[in-house]
Amino acid sequence: MRIALLGGTGDIGEGLALRWAYDTPHEVLIGSRDPDRARQKAEEYETELDSRGVDVKINGFDNEMAADRADIVVLAVPPYHVADTVEAVAPKLDDADVLVSPATGMKRDDDGFHYHPPSAGSVTQLVADSAPDDVPVVGAFHNLAAGRLADLDADLDIDVLLVGDDPDAKETVRMLAEAIAGLRALDAGGIANAAEVESVTPLLVNVAANNDGMHDLGVRFE
Repeated sequence: MRIALLGGTGDIGEGLALRWAYDTPHEVLIGSRDPDRARQKAEEYETELDSRGVDVKINGFDNEMAADRADIVVLAVPPYHVADTVEAVAPKLDDADVLVSPATGMKRDDDGFHYHPPSAGSVTQLVADSAPDDVPVVGAFHNLAAGRLADLDADLDIDVLLVGDDPDAKETVRMLAEAIAGLRALDAGGIANAAEVESVTPLLVNVAANNDGMHDLGVRFE
């Protein structure tokens, strides 16, 4: 499959790009509002993979072109950019595509990080509201620590929670997630449950910040 990571120059985009390119035969595309930045980061990812004996081509484009060329479009952008990004690429999407949202709304104060959803109730719901009606949306990868994901020497052994209303789209994302070594994908229900999944992220950040030796936490359900 061809996977476009819009905002693939950022932390979570980097981690997913490296892992999919390293662990799977899927083609990875890097999208950005700045195509030159996308190409630069794509070359950096290629160099990292080449140093590990993986000869793979990663292409960089502006977000619209990346979305147009992809089967799976991952919105690896901050939550306050997701609606604008979806609206920008909407003409390039159709019902054969799957739109994936990993973003979580958070705010920080003196006590730590707190879940801060948009008025739609969750970022995943905001994406679904912004997407064309025939394009399925799946929320996934919310609770992954970007640094651990991008470190190809790090064992993951963690779970990914999926939310979505289209069973076929959710199954596609499940297979993509589990193609990454050390990830297990679990079905957390429909998009109505996205807030519960997204709110785990600030919890993990706070636990990591307040306990020694717990940097880059993930979750595992037993």
